Amino acid sequence: MTQTLKTGKVSQTKRQKCAVWEIFCLKEDKQITAGVALGYGSSSPALSNRERFPTFFRTHPSATLHNPTRVKLFKKFGWTQIATIQETQEVFTSTVEDLEERVKQANIAVSVRQNFLTDPANAVRNLKRQDARIIVGVFYENMARKVFCQAYKEKLYGKKYVWFIIGWYPDNWYKKYDPKINCTADQLKEALEGHFATEAVVLHQENTATLSHMTSQEFKDRLDLNLKERYNFTDMSQVDGYPEAPFAYDAVWALALALNRTSMKLSKYNKKLEDFNYYSEDIRREIYSAMNDTSFLGVSGNVAFSSEGDRIAWTQIEQMSNGTYQKLGFYDYNTDNLTWIKKEKWIGGKVPPDHTLIKSAPRVVSHGLFFAMCFFAAFGIAFGIFCIMFNFLNRQRRCIAYSQPSVNNVTVFGCILCLMCILLLGLDNQFISPELYPLICQLRAWMLSLGFTFAYGGMFSKIWTVHRLTTANKKDRKVVRWCELFTVLSVILTIDIAVLTTWQVLDPLYREVEIFEKEDPVDTDEDIKLQPELEHCTSKNISIWLGVIYGYKGILLLFGIFLAYETRSVKLKQVNDSRFVGMSIYNVVVLCVITAPITLIISNQQDASFAFVALAILLCSFLSMGLIFVPKIVEISRNPKKNHLEVRAMSESVASKEEEERHQRLLIENEGLKKQISEMEDRVKELKEKLERKTQQRLLINGDGPERNKVTPTNKTDQSQLDSDVDKSPDLHDIIDHKNIFSDNMSVPFQPNSDSNSSMQKNLHYSISDQDIEFL
Repeated sequence: MTQTLKTGKVSQTKRQKCAVWEIFCLKEDKQITAGVALGYGSSSPALSNRERFPTFFRTHPSATLHNPTRVKLFKKFGWTQIATIQETQEVFTSTVEDLEERVKQANIAVSVRQNFLTDPANAVRNLKRQDARIIVGVFYENMARKVFCQAYKEKLYGKKYVWFIIGWYPDNWYKKYDPKINCTADQLKEALEGHFATEAVVLHQENTATLSHMTSQEFKDRLDLNLKERYNFTDMSQVDGYPEAPFAYDAVWALALALNRTSMKLSKYNKKLEDFNYYSEDIRREIYSAMNDTSFLGVSGNVAFSSEGDRIAWTQIEQMSNGTYQKLGFYDYNTDNLTWIKKEKWIGGKVPPDHTLIKSAPRVVSHGLFFAMCFFAAFGIAFGIFCIMFNFLNRQRRCIAYSQPSVNNVTVFGCILCLMCILLLGLDNQFISPELYPLICQLRAWMLSLGFTFAYGGMFSKIWTVHRLTTANKKDRKVVRWCELFTVLSVILTIDIAVLTTWQVLDPLYREVEIFEKEDPVDTDEDIKLQPELEHCTSKNISIWLGVIYGYKGILLLFGIFLAYETRSVKLKQVNDSRFVGMSIYNVVVLCVITAPITLIISNQQDASFAFVALAILLCSFLSMGLIFVPKIVEISRNPKKNHLEVRAMSESVASKEEEERHQRLLIENEGLKKQISEMEDRVKELKEKLERKTQQRLLINGDGPERNKVTPTNKTDQSQLDSDVDKSPDLHDIIDHKNIFSDNMSVPFQPNSDSNSSMQKNLHYSISDQDIEFL
């Protein structure tokens, strides 16, 4: 001890080696009886092993003395998981192993373990990466500066983190210049703010006289004065081994007391201590027994040894606040008594959690969207009920009776079921418990599937009947019976019930929670992460069941749109609203084809998925009910009394599709015939004009005809014109030469060209004389 204080340069490692040197020297020769050794600066937990060091005692507490204190603090602040980082030294490895055993017994987990030899950079980074919050660090002073310099760089400090380190460093250890780090003292101070340090109580805390008749404070004052006067030390933190001085002082007293007690016992056997040698087993045993029973009040506190030779001492707990250590309390492991001063300070104002708090953030349908869709669904349900009542009250009207009102009621009932399903689709864990969710899943599947079957099945049965009637022979057509319509609907409904029942029995739906990537909360500085969760209805083989349902319903949709296209121009008295039913089928098919695949793609977006499905149901329901019932409502409102003025579109029976096409062809042919007749009339008029002109010319040439045919040129001009015409026309000469060939009067029929398909024929008769024939 004197040598240590004099030089002030003996390191902690050298002191430990000196403290155990005698043990190894005594063990080299197994024939020599081991002597009793006493150390004052050794803290390695390995020295507590009685198999390796059976006669070793120490006044310096073992490093494991800090672990019960740490576990006590972990429990006090409610921490259930910690992280460790250690320098790769035997003393620290043993300490961490002991800590892990103790926290395991206290149900506290060690989530991260890191160690390093010379460079703690990677170890600190791993702590940061693995979200370590409560960190226990065991390393020497020089490595402590490296660790916290790296912690400063990694931002591994502040209100989210709590560090526990060894407390036997000097109070200003972080201010010491160290060329091996590139952090300033202020940066280290910032990184160290709020950390805890645990160390054995070095000085007795009460102002009472010890065995040496000095209080602990008097001992400290005398030591400081001695160092100042003899060695010119003003800053005691610069004296290596200064914190262990009370342990060394009490070690001398412990040894003296043990030897004194041994001497008294040996005197009973007429022996002296001077008779001791390394072959004296009986004297060694007496010294060991006296040392083991040593107990007194020293300047470092109560001095006593455990069965492992370890010092039984209190632990002091400190916290750094604004660069200085503040005492927070003491812990007595023997009595499990924690004396707490309640001066701890937390950077965030409260105890930080031992890990990032993960708060469940269920993704639910927004209230505004949910209630808006429910409002429209309720309106649609009310309209559906109105349509059923309207059907019943006006069942005697022709426009209602000839529209198969019972099938229309089935369609409306299906729409109401689908609209009610909107409420079920929006129910999630904000409204119902997880236990009820599977039941809601089953209700969704049944109501939506059966609602679609009733609504679409009713329209499909009507369009099927219309197609059957229009393709049948006229003599085979008969009155539509309601049982025929319901037969088609019953077949579809039976398939639906069979598939749903099999699904529910063999592979029932259950609640599945989809977990998304954690998110940072908005407008809060709490150390929490939000864990988005989204509920789904699923089963083990849901893809197969959806494939079956989509498959046969898709076939119905395709077949329905084919029938609607084929009967697009057909109107039947038995089903007077077939055209509107076809339009409804078009809308349903288009919306289903768009909605089904898109909802599978956006299933993890609760608002978009709910809105898309709800809008599709609303549009299908409103369009179907509107197209089927609005024209009837308008017609009856215009003609409140039953009479012959009801709309033709809903009461008139017209030709079939083939008759319609034949009618169109006849209209085209009629237009062609009219055009031909017009051209023939223009040609006849032209011929009549030419004939009159030629007749005038003939009469001018032939002057001896009957009195009715004589035409005398009125002047010379007319005569000259006639002569000129005769000279220019050789045919006129021929006609004059053969004028006696035909009779004077002859009737020649003139029949213009006519189309064979035309029922119109004209016979034009002209009465001409022999002069006319001769002219022609």
